[in-house]
Amino acid sequence: MKYLIVGLGNIGVEYAETRHNIGFKVLDAFASASNAVFSTERYGDVAEVRFKGRTFVLLKPSTYMNNSGNAVRYWMQREKIEPSDILVVSDDLALPLGTMRMRQKGSDGGHNGLKSIDSCIGTNCYPRLRCGIGHNFGQGQQVDYVLGEWLPEEKDVLREVVATAVEAVRSFGTQGVERTMNLYNKKGIGAAPAQKTMV
Repeated sequence: MKYLIVGLGNIGVEYAETRHNIGFKVLDAFASASNAVFSTERYGDVAEVRFKGRTFVLLKPSTYMNNSGNAVRYWMQREKIEPSDILVVSDDLALPLGTMRMRQKGSDGGHNGLKSIDSCIGTNCYPRLRCGIGHNFGQGQQVDYVLGEWLPEEKDVLREVVATAVEAVRSFGTQGVERTMNLYNKKGIGAAPAQKTMV
């Protein structure tokens, strides 16, 4: 079995530690744990990991978030992978930090990366792993928040989230999406910092 694991984010050092790049962080950790190395290919950085008879093609699109679908469509076609065997890892404002949710399909929820993928591959029927980043921002500050860097007090929880997300990706490939949802769609991971109410 072969799976396409897509981590959403923006390329460039200025984005590396931003909340919007948690998908890249999860894929970097997955590759590192397997001693896999990314190479720069068409539309993204790509690595291949083999685990328990499965092949995971890891993709970090180089198209920037709003055009992620171009990379996903290209690598789906190149690797001959069906939408049901894709897993997209993204950030999610609607979930608190320390929370993750896997779904078999769903709406883009206002996420521009998912919106681009839906448009380019013509369906939203593909699994996704949404990692909560919280919503500690005032009116009109959403872009600054998602493109802002992690705060020092958030980083311990972030490390736990990334490690757990790597386990969830492996489980997706070896046990399937429904079993993985039952195992990993928990209330919270670690102790997230208290969120201030912004006006």
